[in-house]
Amino acid sequence: MRFSLAVGFAAAFTTANAQLRGFNYGSEFSTGAAKQQVDFEYEFNAAKSLPGTSGFTSARLYTMIQGGTTNDPISAIPAAIATGTTLLLGLWASAGAASFNNEVAALNSAISQYGTSFTDLIIGISVGSEDLYRISPTGINNLSGAGAEPSELEAYIGQVRSAIANTGASGKPVGHVDTWTAWVNGSNSAVVNACDFLGMDAYPYYQTTMANSISTSKATFFDAYDATVGAANGKSVWVTETGWPVSGPTKNQAVASVANARTYWSEVACTLLGSVSTFWYTLQDAQPATPNPSFGIKPAGDLMAVSPLYDLSCPAGTNGAAVAAL
Repeated sequence: MRFSLAVGFAAAFTTANAQLRGFNYGSEFSTGAAKQQVDFEYEFNAAKSLPGTSGFTSARLYTMIQGGTTNDPISAIPAAIATGTTLLLGLWASAGAASFNNEVAALNSAISQYGTSFTDLIIGISVGSEDLYRISPTGINNLSGAGAEPSELEAYIGQVRSAIANTGASGKPVGHVDTWTAWVNGSNSAVVNACDFLGMDAYPYYQTTMANSISTSKATFFDAYDATVGAANGKSVWVTETGWPVSGPTKNQAVASVANARTYWSEVACTLLGSVSTFWYTLQDAQPATPNPSFGIKPAGDLMAVSPLYDLSCPAGTNGAAVAAL
C-alpha cells in the first residue's frame, strides 16, 4: 500500500527541526588521509555559498573519531563551531562493542572539551549507519560488509542516552540511520521503538529490481519515504541520504548523468527542502580521486572556485523555491 505523500509531509512538519538542510561529510580523503579542521571548515563554508540555493548550514557525520586516533573527537566539531554549522552526529556501530565504546568516549570528550559551543550545535545523534541493511540478504549479496543486529543497536542507543545524561547534550534526539527497506522490515521494530527519529537513506538509482529510470525516480523515492513514515510509529523521519549520480554505470534503467542529477534535484530536493530535514548526498565526492559512480554536486577541484555541475535553483511553487529566496 502506498501511503499518502501529504500524510508523510504532515508528520514531518511536526518536528522541531523540520527545515534542516545539509550534506553528508566523510572523515577521510580518498587517499585515506584524515580530514583536518581546516578541511571541514572549507567544506562547510562552501555549502553555505552554493549559488542558486541557501540554508545549507547543517552537516551529517558518520563517526565521532578523528582519523588516525583511537578516540579523539573528530575535527569537524571545531570546524562547525567556527562556521556556525549544526551537526547530525554519527557514531559508527558496525565494528563491535570495543569500537563503539571509543565512539562514545570521543563524544564525551568533545562535550567536555567544547562545552555548550558544541552541544548547542547538536541537532541529533545517529547511532550507526545502514547497519541493518548490511546484515539483510540484499546487503550480504552486495558484499556490504559487517553490520549490527537490532538488539545491538538497541543497546548502543541506550548506551548513548546514558552517556549524554546530565551533560549539555542531554535531551538531544537520538536515533539511527538506515535504508528505507530496513525500516519497513518488521523484524527491526525494536530499533524503531528505541529511536527518537529515523534517518532514511533511499536511492532510486540503486533500486534495480524495479523500474528505476529518472522518469520514475520521484515516485519511487516518495513511495520509500511514505512507507518509512508508515513504519515509524509516529517518530520523526529525516532524509539522511539521497541523490542521483552525475557519472557512473547504468543500473537497470537508471542512467548516471548531469542532466538526470539535475532532474532528481528539481523533483526530489526541491520538494523536500523547507519541509523535511534533508542531508543530500553529496556536496563533493572524496578528493582527490573521483569515485564511480560520482554523486558530487561540485566536481573535483577548488570547492570555492568550481561551479556546481547543475542548476540548484528550484521551480516556482516547490517548497525549495522559498529556500533559495532566504
